[in-house]
Amino acid sequence: MLTTLRKAEYAELMILFFIQAAAMAIWFVPLGTILDAHGLHAIKPFAYAASALAAFISPLIFGAMADRHTPPAVVLRGLAVASAVVMTVVSTALRLHWNAWLILGIIQIFYLVYVPMFGISTALVLARLEDAKKEFGPIRALATLGWMAGAILISALSLDRSALAGYLGATFWLMVAVFTFYLPKLKVPAAAEKLSWRERFGLDALTLLKNRNTRVVFITTTLFSIPLCAFYPYAPTHLHDLGFTHTSAWMSLGQITEIVAMFGLAWLLAKWRLKWVFACGLAFGVVRFALSAVDTPNFLLFGIALHGASFVLVFITAQIFLDQQIDPAWRSRAQALLTLMCGGVGNLIGYLGSGGWFDACTRAGHTRWPLFWNGLALTVAAVLGYFLLAYNERQTLKRGNIKN
Repeated sequence: MLTTLRKAEYAELMILFFIQAAAMAIWFVPLGTILDAHGLHAIKPFAYAASALAAFISPLIFGAMADRHTPPAVVLRGLAVASAVVMTVVSTALRLHWNAWLILGIIQIFYLVYVPMFGISTALVLARLEDAKKEFGPIRALATLGWMAGAILISALSLDRSALAGYLGATFWLMVAVFTFYLPKLKVPAAAEKLSWRERFGLDALTLLKNRNTRVVFITTTLFSIPLCAFYPYAPTHLHDLGFTHTSAWMSLGQITEIVAMFGLAWLLAKWRLKWVFACGLAFGVVRFALSAVDTPNFLLFGIALHGASFVLVFITAQIFLDQQIDPAWRSRAQALLTLMCGGVGNLIGYLGSGGWFDACTRAGHTRWPLFWNGLALTVAAVLGYFLLAYNERQTLKRGNIKN
């Protein structure tokens, strides 16, 4: 049983995940339809790719800061305030119809402060848990509920295609900033007298890739991120083509299976080998895109619903794996490197590539959705094949007791 003190701390960590995920969803879920509504379809792939470019720069820098000399809550607070300010500017620019490429530049600035935050929050939460593989799932489920709440709130207020959504998101980021004053204080090492430029920019985290299984996990999640990037920009468009309204709310179906998978993850990690938890998540990804390719309302909704289970069994398992495998002194940098690999390398290729693939599947304003989604299903199947061949079950983990 949790002590009263630990229960209170649990509640604080859950609230943090809930508010932060709601703020993220308010911006990210309706972004594609908002850009379409303001005549900015041409920059949509670049607007999503902006998060990938930011992931190459800011996560390791701020992750190294949180590991070495500044408490994670303080880093998170500054980034949340900056996100609120820049999101307000983006929304104003959309409403006043500023130049498309200037808007894209402001979006890029926003992502520089937005991208590192969830990795820092995750590292902060994992640092407070006694048994991450048992305790992290239920806490992380509050982030999923927050994401759902943000998406549903956007549709409830009919902001699916409105720049006003950005002002609402900025309000939530300010709430995150205020809440960081109530978070547990984590001790950080005293700042070194002299840090190399490599250490200041967090590039020493690349040494984590020397371990074979850690490297395979990083590569698998990165490759899986590529086809995943087509989900949020184009699933709402497909829903709209099939006659759905309030697309942001319908997209939250994926979070239902995400919550179920989150609560079942501890049991899976205790009973199954890590290889098969990952493989199951990748297989769900194949099925998810194959169902969407049927191009009927019910099958598309089934495909969207499977998104959550696939996401948890791949990405959340990867986060727990790193917490168990990596020395605690590297915790923030390990999560930051995962953000760089998935949110940077994977998303940059994915958003630009899926934009090109979407254009290739569209003729005279009509999208051949079966071709679009089946191409993505084959891509995930190839990632599954790589993981099954590359992951070495016989290698022993240095830390933790997840079944390898």
